[in-house]
Amino acid sequence: MPSQIKMLSHKNLQRIHERSLHMLSRTGIQVDTAKGRALLEQVGALSKKGSNIIRLPEDLVEKAIRSAPREFTLGGRREGWSFAVNRGDNTLCLNGEGTLVIDRETTEIRPATRKDWLEVTRMADFTDEVGVYWRMVTPHEQGNRMTDFVQGMSDVFRNFSKHVMDPFMAPEQAAWLLEILQAVFGNRETIQETHPYSTLLCPQSPLIITEEYTDAYLELKGWNIPVAIMPMALMGATAPSSMLATLIQCNCEVLATLCLVQANEPGTPFLYAPALTLMDPKTGRYFSGGAENAIMNAAAVELARFYKFPIMASGFGTDTFRPSRQAGYERALNTVVPLLEWPDILVGPGLFGGDMMLSFDQFLVDLEIYRMVKQIHKGMDCGEDKWLDHVIETVGPGGNFLMEDSTLKAVRSDEWYIPQLGVHDSYENWLESGSPMLEQQAREEVSRILSSHRPDRLDENVEHALSRIHARAQKVTGHYPVV
Repeated sequence: MPSQIKMLSHKNLQRIHERSLHMLSRTGIQVDTAKGRALLEQVGALSKKGSNIIRLPEDLVEKAIRSAPREFTLGGRREGWSFAVNRGDNTLCLNGEGTLVIDRETTEIRPATRKDWLEVTRMADFTDEVGVYWRMVTPHEQGNRMTDFVQGMSDVFRNFSKHVMDPFMAPEQAAWLLEILQAVFGNRETIQETHPYSTLLCPQSPLIITEEYTDAYLELKGWNIPVAIMPMALMGATAPSSMLATLIQCNCEVLATLCLVQANEPGTPFLYAPALTLMDPKTGRYFSGGAENAIMNAAAVELARFYKFPIMASGFGTDTFRPSRQAGYERALNTVVPLLEWPDILVGPGLFGGDMMLSFDQFLVDLEIYRMVKQIHKGMDCGEDKWLDHVIETVGPGGNFLMEDSTLKAVRSDEWYIPQLGVHDSYENWLESGSPMLEQQAREEVSRILSSHRPDRLDENVEHALSRIHARAQKVTGHYPVV
């Protein structure tokens, strides 16, 4: 049976829900988008004249909870690929959006470039473990004209063939995004049914629905675009000083944003995705490697399951800036705990320094951590064919099981996980092979992947359509915020 952990009792999950409803109806939430306030007022939210504070009656919140679909599929352009949420499976999502990179050749730390973005995106396209794209690094060359946005989104679909989840900030960008989606995936009905693209909304803690991202998302009404709602509360700074209270606040922020999403378009697919984080008491900064992050993000998975929502959880956190012992134990601990709760999607591989610095080597090491934790989650199979008491009796005292048919069969099954990285040989063989270390193996594997993998090409007609969209975008004047 699967390995299990438990952070919260059903009674305490119910209490979190009740206190969240109470807080949203009494304290309310600050809604900085006028369009959002109007939508919420239309469905029964209460506003105070001259204020952006909106109070959400309990029945309004409960209705929004019921309105959100529990099961849907995230599609992609790769033939035969899709990921169904709330069906017992799990995949990785890239972490976003770093600004620095450890150069994979010189190992110097420098600003991220478009080449870095392209290479890590193609690596993610290659790896079976990553099913969802989020921009891992923002290139320092990236501009903020409409032509830059159109070129950037087109390049995402050229280089990643599974599901794309990427935010955008300006409402004016929505129409261009929808054109790109139609060029790549076909008509509105296909996009509505297959969900090849989703986006994120990040309420600002404590208790604020911001304007830019929200107004941009609201422009997608009518397209059934899934949204992950991801407040990033910092316990002790932008959230209270207990893990439980931080979870309650984040739950309020998710539920309030869900009310707005469902008011805009009832039945919109939604992922419960709070990233609960910790303040370093010595500096006030994000304490990415703190063990409490693992506890809170595991508890968030339990709360999502209480609502029967699809869940996107966070892991892999570390405060250090290079592959090291510290990075190893922090990233493993911050992954094993939330992943054993089994979210639909786990965010986080490959970034150091509070999720701001890309390491190509660490990206592959994190995939190995992920594979091993999945094996731990699978737990012990107690099926009738696993007891093997007859084999023990046959071999008897003093024998061995090396040549038993059951052994040969088992080592080729999922009873064994055979690591893909690391040292797993005798000392003599390790010396003879040049004493390779994990970092060297990972670096060589990165080079192998990048030299051999090319994403599936877009159809020639799709490329022509994207070129025409880009040519029109070049004529648009004005600048927009860089995501």
